[in-house]
Amino acid sequence: MSQVIPDSWVNSKLEDVVDSIVGGGTPSKAVSSYFQGDIPWMSVKDMNKNELVDTVDHISQEAVENSSTNVIPAGTPIVATRMSLGKIVTASFDSAINQDLKALFVNLNVEKPYLVYWYRSIANLIESLGTGTTVKGIRLEILKGLEFPLPPLAEQKVIADKLDELLAQVESTKARLDAIPAILKSFRQSVLAAAVSGKLTEDNEERNFKTLGEAGVTVKTGPFGSALHKKEYVIDGIPLINPMHINNGAITPANHMTVTKDKFAELSSWKLEPGDIVLGRRGEMGRAAVVPEESKPMLCGTGSMILRSDESVFPEYLCSILRSTVAINYFNKDAVGSTMVNLNQKVIKGLEVFFPPYDEQVKIVRRAEELFAFADKVETQVKKAQTRVNNLTQSILAKAFRGELTADWRTANPELISGENSAAALLERIKVERDKLKPVKKTRAKKAKA
Repeated sequence: MSQVIPDSWVNSKLEDVVDSIVGGGTPSKAVSSYFQGDIPWMSVKDMNKNELVDTVDHISQEAVENSSTNVIPAGTPIVATRMSLGKIVTASFDSAINQDLKALFVNLNVEKPYLVYWYRSIANLIESLGTGTTVKGIRLEILKGLEFPLPPLAEQKVIADKLDELLAQVESTKARLDAIPAILKSFRQSVLAAAVSGKLTEDNEERNFKTLGEAGVTVKTGPFGSALHKKEYVIDGIPLINPMHINNGAITPANHMTVTKDKFAELSSWKLEPGDIVLGRRGEMGRAAVVPEESKPMLCGTGSMILRSDESVFPEYLCSILRSTVAINYFNKDAVGSTMVNLNQKVIKGLEVFFPPYDEQVKIVRRAEELFAFADKVETQVKKAQTRVNNLTQSILAKAFRGELTADWRTANPELISGENSAAALLERIKVERDKLKPVKKTRAKKAKA
């Protein structure tokens, strides 16, 4: 069904507004020298940006001469017809292309930026038109037949300019929003650092620093491989808690990394009790969580440790210590292992931090929780805003190609959309010029009869 467009526009096809569509090819991989040149060679690997400044691969002049690839002039719109359907790029340099791409040689009476924006506006449609079981592709006939809304030439430029301005604002907003999660992560770490250094509350005139060992914290390493083998894992049994299951101070068990009740009983000395701290001892440092009071049965995994303390230490405060940059930096510095950081009990017990009285620990944790709740609220708002911004681009593009962005412009410039300047006249000019480009068929002269 044809899209509703302004009366001064005409519905055409992509094949009506391009002079030619040119594909490419891949030089023989058997000749390694073909891929050691300085000629950019574009493939779907390069279709993740709107404008390219270089390609992933480069080929030699010999490769161009001995393959079906074609070198496409700078600024020519290039689309993916296999994988990455709906993607369109332009390059600031001449580039060869492979067989999964097509170059659109746009008629001079059509603004290239307008056509590029139009193609992006129907990216989802193009993707849906792809066929194939493992890898989707779009046939050239389908590509040529895509409905193209053609405004008068002057209006095309106005639309492209407006989209440049509006979408630049959208990208700027998106970039600022995308930067916030990292800021919030830094904020949370600064809260933890302030908490374990006694700077989060004012009730800490006495600076009481102790090592975890001096504070009475005990450390138990998870069962070694000889006690627990992967072949003993079952589905939907009693979960093992390894570093991968500890995220942002919470435990998230996996149903495929569990053991039977009998195995759980055998390894009962590694059972996680409410109030225990489970700490990842391998890989990324700072993965720690408190076992909740109403927790279902869980076991400490081989990659984790159990930390316990007496009644002078508030578990949530100890967990805050272990998740802080103070602890992370210390662990990374003193842990052992050449390929993967690995904690031992001695290193953990040697960590020295601020240990105020129990009531003060509770107060510090509650203040930290308030600040974390604030950060969580901001993060939720940011995610909602990101969703709206991501949808905004397609919304703006849709309005542009319904003529809504230039309604006032058309009212103010009737002479630029009528008569010789009309879209209908423009389309006719394009047809005439394209006919001139078609090669003249030679007729064979008949031989005279003897």
